[in-house]
Amino acid sequence: MAQTTEVLVFGSAIIDFICYTSRLPKPGETLHGHRFQTGYGGKGANQCVAAARQGSRTALVAKLGADTFGGDYLRQLREEQVNVEHVQQLEGQTTGVAQIAVSDDGENNIIIVVGANSQLSPSDVNKADKLFQEAKVLVCQLETPIEATLTALKSFQGVSIVNAAPAMENTPQELLQLASIFCVNESEAALMTQMVKIETVEEAQEAAAKLRKMGANIVIITLGKLGAIFGTCDPKDGYQHVPAPQVPPEKVVDTTGAGDAFIGALAHNIARHPKNKMRDHIVAACQVASQSVQLPGTQASFPRT
Repeated sequence: MAQTTEVLVFGSAIIDFICYTSRLPKPGETLHGHRFQTGYGGKGANQCVAAARQGSRTALVAKLGADTFGGDYLRQLREEQVNVEHVQQLEGQTTGVAQIAVSDDGENNIIIVVGANSQLSPSDVNKADKLFQEAKVLVCQLETPIEATLTALKSFQGVSIVNAAPAMENTPQELLQLASIFCVNESEAALMTQMVKIETVEEAQEAAAKLRKMGANIVIITLGKLGAIFGTCDPKDGYQHVPAPQVPPEKVVDTTGAGDAFIGALAHNIARHPKNKMRDHIVAACQVASQSVQLPGTQASFPRT
């Protein structure tokens, strides 16, 4: 008898083209890089693989192009033990791609062209109805059409996590309200709350309070090496800080995908340990993210249990 899905991801799949260089280029500047590699990315697939590597039974609903990249990606997802029954290759569409620059200190910048990901639609929710009925946790992002994401959230009865990335300046209130957990990083939170910047735990707590006023339920703001802060639906809990494990600067190789490692681990822990406190889930997710920055690549850097 087939085992039921624990973590369902409705989102993007993108091929990464990664250039490693001494520092990130300034506008208009050309730099020599010292290494190039391709990898498998896209926030949806990343988060799905991260959860699968932690041990969850996962499934992905996504779109790929009917091209070599799409075929390669399908094989890769199967190797990661992801259910790809609802990952479709589309004729006339290209697989999404990301151009990524990574500096020697581990910082990065990224440009994405979503390609076939733009074709994910509300009808795909209906086609995957069995997965939506059985999964314990649903994970969504904003690299695919918002209408489809809203339909997915409305159709799901379990714990839903929205990783609102890339950030929307005018985020639909419905998106915040539908998600059980609304998770963004510091730059995304600053854009959404119209704060100039978020560099401290106190500023992140202020942003979280604003997101709660905008309609969010549980809010998590990830802060890189500072860890994360979160606020629950109970105002008595306040906004708590969860420090990240300290990684020596010389061991930080590549921060690309660390946020996705966090989300995947968070989803896994909520699915497997539903009675644990939110703080425990976030502590575990921070540990996984801190491990991922010590290896190059995106999915390639995600730890396995």
